[in-house]
Amino acid sequence: MAEIFDFLASTPTPQDILDYQPSEALVERSHYLHERNRHDEMTDAERDEFEELRRLNHFMNQLKIHTRLKLQALDDE
Repeated sequence: MAEIFDFLASTPTPQDILDYQPSEALVERSHYLHERNRHDEMTDAERDEFEELRRLNHFMNQLKIHTRLKLQALDDE
Protein backbone atom coordinates (compact mmCIF):
# COMPACT_ATOMS: atom_id res chain seq x y z
CA MET A 1 0.00 0.00 0.00
CA ALA A 2 2.93 2.29 0.60
CA GLU A 3 3.58 1.86 -3.11
CA ILE A 4 0.39 3.73 -3.97
CA PHE A 5 1.08 6.49 -1.47
CA ASP A 6 4.63 6.83 -2.82
CA PHE A 7 3.25 7.09 -6.35
CA LEU A 8 0.80 9.82 -5.38
CA ALA A 9 3.44 11.68 -3.37
CA SER A 10 5.66 11.79 -6.45
CA THR A 11 3.29 14.40 -7.97
CA PRO A 12 2.35 12.31 -11.01
CA THR A 13 1.13 13.94 -14.19
CA PRO A 14 -2.41 13.20 -15.35
CA GLN A 15 -0.96 10.76 -17.88
CA ASP A 16 1.08 9.06 -15.14
CA ILE A 17 -2.15 8.56 -13.20
CA LEU A 18 -3.89 7.03 -16.19
CA ASP A 19 -0.91 4.77 -16.88
CA TYR A 20 -0.45 3.64 -13.27
CA GLN A 21 -0.44 -0.10 -12.71
CA PRO A 22 0.33 -1.72 -9.37
CA SER A 23 3.51 -3.72 -9.05
CA GLU A 24 3.45 -7.45 -9.63
CA ALA A 25 4.09 -7.95 -5.91
CA LEU A 26 1.01 -5.91 -4.99
CA VAL A 27 -1.12 -7.75 -7.56
CA GLU A 28 0.08 -11.11 -6.26
CA ARG A 29 -0.62 -10.10 -2.66
CA SER A 30 -4.10 -8.96 -3.61
CA HIS A 31 -4.79 -12.27 -5.38
CA TYR A 32 -3.45 -14.21 -2.40
CA LEU A 33 -5.74 -12.32 -0.02
CA HIS A 34 -8.69 -12.72 -2.37
CA GLU A 35 -8.19 -16.50 -2.40
CA ARG A 36 -7.85 -16.60 1.39
CA ASN A 37 -11.08 -14.62 1.62
CA ARG A 38 -12.86 -16.90 -0.83
CA HIS A 39 -11.97 -19.92 1.30
CA ASP A 40 -12.78 -18.10 4.55
CA GLU A 41 -9.22 -18.56 5.80
CA MET A 42 -8.23 -14.97 6.57
CA THR A 43 -6.75 -13.75 9.80
CA ASP A 44 -8.07 -10.48 11.18
CA ALA A 45 -4.90 -8.72 10.02
CA GLU A 46 -5.29 -10.14 6.50
CA ARG A 47 -8.94 -9.09 6.42
CA ASP A 48 -7.95 -5.53 7.38
CA GLU A 49 -5.24 -5.50 4.71
CA PHE A 50 -7.64 -6.88 2.11
CA GLU A 51 -10.24 -4.23 2.88
CA GLU A 52 -7.61 -1.49 2.72
CA LEU A 53 -6.44 -2.77 -0.67
CA ARG A 54 -10.03 -2.81 -1.90
CA ARG A 55 -10.54 0.80 -0.75
CA LEU A 56 -7.29 1.91 -2.40
CA ASN A 57 -8.21 0.12 -5.61
CA HIS A 58 -11.58 1.87 -5.63
CA PHE A 59 -9.89 5.21 -4.95
CA MET A 60 -7.41 4.71 -7.80
CA ASN A 61 -10.19 3.71 -10.19
CA GLN A 62 -12.16 6.83 -9.25
CA LEU A 63 -9.03 8.98 -9.61
CA LYS A 64 -8.41 7.58 -13.10
CA ILE A 65 -12.02 8.24 -14.13
CA HIS A 66 -11.86 11.80 -12.81
CA THR A 67 -8.51 12.40 -14.50
CA ARG A 68 -9.78 11.04 -17.82
CA LEU A 69 -12.83 13.32 -17.65
CA LYS A 70 -10.69 16.35 -16.83
CA LEU A 71 -8.38 15.64 -19.76
CA GLN A 72 -11.34 15.20 -22.09
CA ALA A 73 -12.78 18.52 -20.91
CA LEU A 74 -9.45 20.24 -21.65
CA ASP A 75 -9.39 18.68 -25.10
CA ASP A 76 -12.92 19.96 -25.76
CA GLU A 77 -11.98 23.58 -25.01
